Amino acid sequence: MGVTRRDLLRAGGAGLAAGVAVPAGWSAAGAAVPDLPPVPALAPSTLARDTGFWEAVAGQYDATRAVVHLENGNWGMMARPVLEDYRRHQDRVNRETSYYTRREFGRDAREVVRRVAALLGAGEDEIALTRGATEALLTLIAGYHRLGPGDAVLYADLDYDSMQAGLESLRRRRGVEVVRIDLPEPATHQGLIDTYERALAANPRVRLMLLTHLSHRTGLVLPVAEIVSMARARGVDVIVDAAHSLGQVPFDAAGLGADFVGYNLHKWIGAPLGVGVMYIRRDRLDAIEPHMGEPEGAQGIRARIHTGTTDFATLLAVPAAIDFHQRIGTPAIAARLRHLRDLWAETLRGSRGIEILTPKDPRLAAGITSFRLAGKLSAEENAAVARQLLERSGIFTVHRTGVAKGACVRVTPALFTREEDIRKLTAALRLLAGG
Repeated sequence: MGVTRRDLLRAGGAGLAAGVAVPAGWSAAGAAVPDLPPVPALAPSTLARDTGFWEAVAGQYDATRAVVHLENGNWGMMARPVLEDYRRHQDRVNRETSYYTRREFGRDAREVVRRVAALLGAGEDEIALTRGATEALLTLIAGYHRLGPGDAVLYADLDYDSMQAGLESLRRRRGVEVVRIDLPEPATHQGLIDTYERALAANPRVRLMLLTHLSHRTGLVLPVAEIVSMARARGVDVIVDAAHSLGQVPFDAAGLGADFVGYNLHKWIGAPLGVGVMYIRRDRLDAIEPHMGEPEGAQGIRARIHTGTTDFATLLAVPAAIDFHQRIGTPAIAARLRHLRDLWAETLRGSRGIEILTPKDPRLAAGITSFRLAGKLSAEENAAVARQLLERSGIFTVHRTGVAKGACVRVTPALFTREEDIRKLTAALRLLAGG
């Protein structure tokens, strides 16, 4: 039998033994990234406009210039140093196969767990590596066993489709009622808190609630900490979807205040595709039942997830992705993405024929933002808008459905996006809107 994900996850369970060496080919935390200049000692908001620095950062990505790529929310491109590190690990795993995985991988996996826990501000016993946030979140939803007939669960229109389906499945799995709400548009900070408070007041049987920190549909950032605190006061547990916020918004596990969280590392941290994290606060572990694939009596967070043989090279490249990300820093990255977003969204806000769905309030927005052309609410109309942007202007975006007030088109810049790309988008949208 090959090394399984269970072997990996358990390898991190006891923490990193003192003196464990970092495997060859890995860079130490904070090590210099080749060809990337030192980060200027500027406030993030000022650094965000430093064209020379961000040109150097963009040069670390082998991004296609065949199109203006503004659909980076699906998954993130690896920077060149990360890609090279991934290839080295892939070559080694392919060359040595189980000779490596059975003898040395457990030690190396503990270093991956240590680095990810430090990134999140969490304990090593509070995280388990997964194939993505979806797997982590569905595991939390299915494993939460404090529900029964007479209880209710709650989600919103902007939550991810798979997580909505997961909560809907609890109707038949646990015999609960499912409550769905629509978030306000336009949204305000207090208005979002009030929306959830009203929903819980109107549905006192709710015992579990899903919150999406940063919506994949519109880019709306929820005041998660405030809503979690309010829900906890009512005896409601919260599962937080942080798939898009990790690396795009500065925060840590403690700052969210949630007991159960799913994260992605292959979106805004820039790890290879296929790696995420499940977080369970250590004193809440008993709320999530062990996975059915684990032997009876299995303990710890890693007994809550079981996915079989892993992609070893993907996991081994995670520290290189963290190194690259931390070399620039989440505050600087967040400011840059917000700057790129504001260049088009705030320039066009209030323009005739264009609706900007994400508020101007910096607490509620990050890099992702969606728009609608006036009167175009259907999936077909918004798919046509995205197609027109690509065919007429060479700009790649994606339409999104599921928003209560109607479908939209999502714009997602990346670290390799240049200001000239955003100016091209602005001009193209003005033409489409007839302005």
